[in-house]
Amino acid sequence: MSIPQSGGGPIESYDQLVNYLADGCKPKEDWRIGTEHEKFGYNKETLLPLPYEGDCSIRAMLEGLRDGHGWDPVEEGGKLIGLVKDGANISLEPGGQLELSGAPVETIHETCDEVNTHLREVRDVADRIGAGFIGLGAAPEWSHDQMDLMPKGRYKLMNEYMTKVGTMGRVMMRRTCTVQVNLDFGSEADMVQKLRVALALQPVATALFANSPFFEGKPNGHKSWRSRVWRDLDAARTGMLPWVFEDGMGFERWVEYALDVPMYFVYRDGKYIDALGQSFRDFLKGKLPALPGEMPTLSDWADHLTTAFPEARIKKFIEMRGADGGPWRRLCALPAFWVGLTYDQQALDGAWDLVKDWDAETREALRVAASVDGLQAKVGGVRMHDIAREAVALSEQGLKARARSGAGGMVPDETHFLNALKESIETGKVPADELLEDYHGKWKGDLSRIYADYSY
Repeated sequence: MSIPQSGGGPIESYDQLVNYLADGCKPKEDWRIGTEHEKFGYNKETLLPLPYEGDCSIRAMLEGLRDGHGWDPVEEGGKLIGLVKDGANISLEPGGQLELSGAPVETIHETCDEVNTHLREVRDVADRIGAGFIGLGAAPEWSHDQMDLMPKGRYKLMNEYMTKVGTMGRVMMRRTCTVQVNLDFGSEADMVQKLRVALALQPVATALFANSPFFEGKPNGHKSWRSRVWRDLDAARTGMLPWVFEDGMGFERWVEYALDVPMYFVYRDGKYIDALGQSFRDFLKGKLPALPGEMPTLSDWADHLTTAFPEARIKKFIEMRGADGGPWRRLCALPAFWVGLTYDQQALDGAWDLVKDWDAETREALRVAASVDGLQAKVGGVRMHDIAREAVALSEQGLKARARSGAGGMVPDETHFLNALKESIETGKVPADELLEDYHGKWKGDLSRIYADYSY
């Protein structure tokens, strides 16, 4: 979840809302890559999730990273709830999932180095307090009540509201993890093309990265239970956004969408003020019930944009949101997949050609099928395995064209970061398939063995 935004004066005109998004446009040489990934922490002795307080806890993890690895603290209400360093931040998801939001970097080589450094630091602290961390899309065994709600005002408000707007909101908050990448756009037209490709191909990412076949101690019938959870969270702020593919799509159309997303909160003086279900349109008129007579600021608008949760979204960049959290190689493969598809124009055009004839029903059906069947999904005449093969090939083409070298020039480009996905294309198996094979095979139905075999 995003941290509170800062800066920006009062909103005096509608155009400021549009310009806020348009200000994200950058020349291609300034495009960057920001990778975010979440992971579950657990007590190695009990195999239970880490609470916020205690010797083996989330707080102890944050303190260890702060004191031993040079991170600066972020506090709320006197509680340590995050860390910042060198343009990156470590934050907490509602159930204590530890998230790294990486600094904006130029290459996949750099983002993968950042991932490696972070996981080494996490392992160092975790080993000292008796904790482990595992990359999965959903908590394999733990119940809702076993997972502490982290001490953040935003989460307290969301926790109460989620039961009113869907059936799976609290499951998403405490018991799911994702990996995503944030990417830039050069113009309004570039944003539109990238967002359409992003939304249409999120089911492919869901299938390739599917890694949550267990829930509450047993198989759940889905390759990506995390994706299933998102379908019953809150229809007003989730989904595949079919209107993005209509004529007239642009920054102003996104503003209109965001204005219709019900509010969660307003952040003032270090506190979250309850604005649940209220309208940002009313806020613009000084008629917000939570703050009568007060006008919003641009930071309020930036905060509000973080409360829309579609499969891909825009702020001053595009977020790709369809993948399960997973093992190390997949943390680097996810940004590689999307950078290859979107940062080279020929690859991006090829990706659009791949999906441009799909209608809204096909895109939604692929989303559902991906969560259930992974690469084996089929919708009408569309086979997920075939689409994934073509998408990965286009991504590889785009990465070759970028020709961003690593290891001091010893590695000519970024294509090797796709190797995990190419293996899935060759075998037809994604992480969820391997987990299920282990569960029904060598684990003999003992899901507790997942921690020893799949932790970082």
